[in-house]
Amino acid sequence: TAPRRKLLPRAERGASIIDAAKHAFVRGGFAATSLDAVAAEAGISTVLIYRHFESKADLYQEVLKDVRRRLRPSGMDLGPERIDEIVAAARADPDGFRLVFRHAAREPEFRAFVDERQGLMVEHAERQFAERGVIPDPALRAWAANLVPTVLVEAILTWIDAGCPDPDNAPDALRGVIRGAIRAIAGPGRHHVPRPAGG
Repeated sequence: TAPRRKLLPRAERGASIIDAAKHAFVRGGFAATSLDAVAAEAGISTVLIYRHFESKADLYQEVLKDVRRRLRPSGMDLGPERIDEIVAAARADPDGFRLVFRHAAREPEFRAFVDERQGLMVEHAERQFAERGVIPDPALRAWAANLVPTVLVEAILTWIDAGCPDPDNAPDALRGVIRGAIRAIAGPGRHHVPRPAGG
């Protein structure tokens, strides 16, 4: 006889579906991933998914929200002293990081979610630069504020894809990448890049 499915409390079952959906969507993308595939990943029936989520789009949205909550400790703060937290969050949930910052951006239905995250990161970076006196020229500062989040996210994505090598030194390497981008935009002698405590 087939093994009986373990009965879980509703909240726990919903969380397990979200986790399974995250892995399924990263492999196949939103359009190509059926709820049957998600159910197979979760080891449950498709009917059970519909008891928790109205549609595939609803499930995908909940997956994105769940990943955002998991990344929340690092917030939108891209300061050098927070890179350790961002790297730790990405290492703990690589598929979640990929889903939000790589895959959702390619899905027309969910592009607004990604654009909102990106906009908040840019806004926070520019505010930090202004407060810390990084790049006095407003136009160059705006350029750097738009570039730094993109560079950081892409660097972390490629680090994840490489298997998260040398995790203890990865944050310092990323800080070096960020400082290099800022220096390249500001030009020699026209910038101040504060080093974090112990950095």
